[in-house]
Amino acid sequence: MVKMSGAKALIESLEQQNVDVIFGILGGAILPVYDELCGNQKIRHILSRHEQCAAHAAEGYARASGRVGVCLATSGPGATNLVTGIANAYLDSSPMIAITGQVPSSGVNTSYMIGKDAFQEADIIGITTPITKHNYQPRTVGEIQPMVNAAFYIASSGRPGPVLIDIPKNVQSGIDEVETGLTAKIEARGYKPKINPDLSRISEAADLLAEAIDPMILAGGGVISSNASDELMQLSDLLMAPVATTFMGKGAFPEGHPLSVGCIGMHGNPAANKLMGEAEVLLAVGTRFSDRATANLDTFAPNAKKIHIDIDAAEINKNIEVDVPIVGDAKVSLKLLYDALIKKLPKMKVSAWSKRVKEAKEQLSPMMKERPKDLVPKALLIELRKLLPDDTIVTTEVGQNQMWSALYFQALKPRTFISSGGLGTMGFGFPAALGAKVACPDRAVVDIAGDGSFIMTEQELACSVTENIPVTVIVLNNSVLGMVAQWQRTLYQRRYMAVNLGKTPDFVKLAEAYGAQGIRANSMEEFHKAVKTALKSKVTTVIDVPIGSEHDVVPFVPPGCGLPQQRGDF
Repeated sequence: MVKMSGAKALIESLEQQNVDVIFGILGGAILPVYDELCGNQKIRHILSRHEQCAAHAAEGYARASGRVGVCLATSGPGATNLVTGIANAYLDSSPMIAITGQVPSSGVNTSYMIGKDAFQEADIIGITTPITKHNYQPRTVGEIQPMVNAAFYIASSGRPGPVLIDIPKNVQSGIDEVETGLTAKIEARGYKPKINPDLSRISEAADLLAEAIDPMILAGGGVISSNASDELMQLSDLLMAPVATTFMGKGAFPEGHPLSVGCIGMHGNPAANKLMGEAEVLLAVGTRFSDRATANLDTFAPNAKKIHIDIDAAEINKNIEVDVPIVGDAKVSLKLLYDALIKKLPKMKVSAWSKRVKEAKEQLSPMMKERPKDLVPKALLIELRKLLPDDTIVTTEVGQNQMWSALYFQALKPRTFISSGGLGTMGFGFPAALGAKVACPDRAVVDIAGDGSFIMTEQELACSVTENIPVTVIVLNNSVLGMVAQWQRTLYQRRYMAVNLGKTPDFVKLAEAYGAQGIRANSMEEFHKAVKTALKSKVTTVIDVPIGSEHDVVPFVPPGCGLPQQRGDF
């Protein structure tokens, strides 16, 4: 037992969890923690320019590295500014710790200030309860370390997600005797993630797959979270089963693999959507069957017996009724399923189903279609893949840029494609790119952006320059809020409202104003040159690529329709 302040107990607890970076913005109610960080040699603090961006950067760090990301904010507006980033991490199952300052729970000449509408007070515990796995508010210095230990355990285990720790200022400043060192026993009452699946369910699944003539695999973000990509590939090769991914699962299976059919969903690869309707048995791993993946639930994989592996029991039978539910870790479950199947199956030969998969890809895959040489999104993103190293981390903003990236930019490795899936947060991509670059400083990081999304968080150019975090931003600049404009064009008879962004700002001058590098590319040749220049740059580079305002993301599944009713042509 040693005496220390709550702020020191917090920082030492973070050090014991091997935290090496925190993204945040200080304020009055968190000053004791920042004072303790002053001169700290183990933890790097990165000063974001908005708390939402600090949360997005922490998530980018987490998704690129597989480690827990940490963000820090003061009370009141600082804490509430984190909310969008926390919600994004919650819906995309990203491990994150958000630490907020709070007005004192007691102090000189006062009892409790919490609940008395003190200056910059907000009930961040109440606000974030629906969008966190758990949250904590220590009332004594001695509670801090066990709460931090439990928070990291909860955030990173089972189905990952964000945990919030709200620390009153008097608890940060208070001094008390505390235990030192990591606590071996984690106190998290009622929280027991199920890692090992029921072996009888594994056997049922193996029987179904062994007998299937037309099996198919759907891989979600849970495959990436559990680092199960190798096990997924082994199983796919054994079954000769095509692999489709959800948007969050993009990168879980190399998209250059012969058995990859790309993403399914509203703006999915037509080959993936088509084959999903023909499969006899569907093995879904680490996916929650979101509406953007399945479209109309009644017509999703109608002919298939369904096996669902997920570590979160709440997702089983929530959206899709399945025949074989398997609750457990994806990596463990896939390994057990492979071991069970290899005893039942001879070496697989090319079947009629294999030929059908190849035929569907040749006829329907956007990657197979002849592409123009003009500077249009399809050609640009296919060429970008050729220009970037295989291990480049790509983030995206939200909107048309995001869906074009899903269709045309091939992800070859897990944790190399990072985007906002469940919440669809405009402005996510750039701060997430900064977090990913901090996590993986030796790798190229590229944000594929739309002008509408990039404008929302462009102030982080200041962070990228002053903190020396060089990334590349490619702005597909069509001067409109493209996805909403497409919907108004398609579904509302071109009655455009509130989507025209005009020609402001000049992104080249904007980048230069922050001390970054700005380049405009008006041709494919100029785009090639700009990307190569950006990859060599020691500062962030913004590449402004003007495109037409009426380019659509096609094909797409209209609202209320099923995957087989996908419309449009490439």
